[in-house]
Amino acid sequence: MNYDRYLNPDIAAVPPSGIRRFFDLAANMRDAISLGVGEPDFITPYHIRNAAINSIVDGETQYTPNRGLLSLRKEISWYLEHRYQTSYDPEKEILVTVGASESIDVALRAIVSPGDEVLVPEPSYVSYSPSVIFAGGRPVGVVTGQDNGFRLTAEAVRAAITPRTKALILPYPNNPTGGVMERADLEQLAQVVRETGILVISDEIYSELTYGGLTHVSFAALPGMRDYTLTINGFSKSFAMTGWRVGYTCGPAELISVMTKIHQYGILCAPRQGQVAALEALKTGRERNYEDVIRMRESYDRRRRLMVEGFRAMGLDCFEPLGAFYVFPSIAKTGLTSEEFCKRLLEEERVACVPGTAFGPCGEGHIRCSYATALDKLNTALEKMAQFLSRLQAG
Repeated sequence: MNYDRYLNPDIAAVPPSGIRRFFDLAANMRDAISLGVGEPDFITPYHIRNAAINSIVDGETQYTPNRGLLSLRKEISWYLEHRYQTSYDPEKEILVTVGASESIDVALRAIVSPGDEVLVPEPSYVSYSPSVIFAGGRPVGVVTGQDNGFRLTAEAVRAAITPRTKALILPYPNNPTGGVMERADLEQLAQVVRETGILVISDEIYSELTYGGLTHVSFAALPGMRDYTLTINGFSKSFAMTGWRVGYTCGPAELISVMTKIHQYGILCAPRQGQVAALEALKTGRERNYEDVIRMRESYDRRRRLMVEGFRAMGLDCFEPLGAFYVFPSIAKTGLTSEEFCKRLLEEERVACVPGTAFGPCGEGHIRCSYATALDKLNTALEKMAQFLSRLQAG
């Protein structure tokens, strides 16, 4: 039976995730090393796991309020105010979601009308453009490059804005490049927002993972930007809680109210035990000066430097990432496309990376490698990649 007539053609035309495709291929190969999926190799700290276990033992198995546990929202409010100097009312301006991914989806569905345009920096996370399409909008790519650290410039954003532009997605620290936006960069973007009135969806899921002495600046903390910004964050990356699926969005009450309506009908609430675990992560983090986060960040920093040095030693150009836990080296000099490079590397050396084109057309000539895995595996992967490049050069 032909089901084409039943399907939404715009959604059916969206390709599957380029990240998952190579991860799934590697999963079926013996001894393959996957640098493909952005998942911390750390286990969620024991005290966080134990809080969820105790919640189950105590019989806390009911729904939570749609917006999430009020105690968690209060702790999120405290965390953001003291960590990033942004203030939100836990009663009206915070929505707890099923991971930051649901926040992205619900935010776009709440604000996008059919035909609206949303600016999406490239390269960037694979879900943004499909989520815009799922919401009935049109994603408009804004190219960034290695020459300025993959930063989004005010000039590029201003040039991409049309009468149909509704919002800009601001994904920093950036996946896949590791680029960051410093205060001066954000202030220039803020001026564009003041001039045009577009909304900003600021995905700050990697906010705790910055290096080289840099600290994250939240876009909503800039003068006047709070009213134009939906701030998205969560617990997956910084707190090693990917499987718990807890994220959140903060912003003006009027926008959060509509997002809550979509969340209410489609999801109802994030899993209770995930929320309990998230509450423990923040409360104990506050008491212990976020020692778990600091320990993981220091480990990522060591791996970051290992990967950059490793790629440069191979003769590949490699931008030094200053945030998240990815490197985005250029493989252009090999003469292979990103897709060809990753396919052959996986087949010949059992190392899985993600083609740069998974993150937008301008990602061609690059590959993304996650360094959120064990040092011994990273060293082995670098050795295998060096062998692969030597054969390419010899051939």
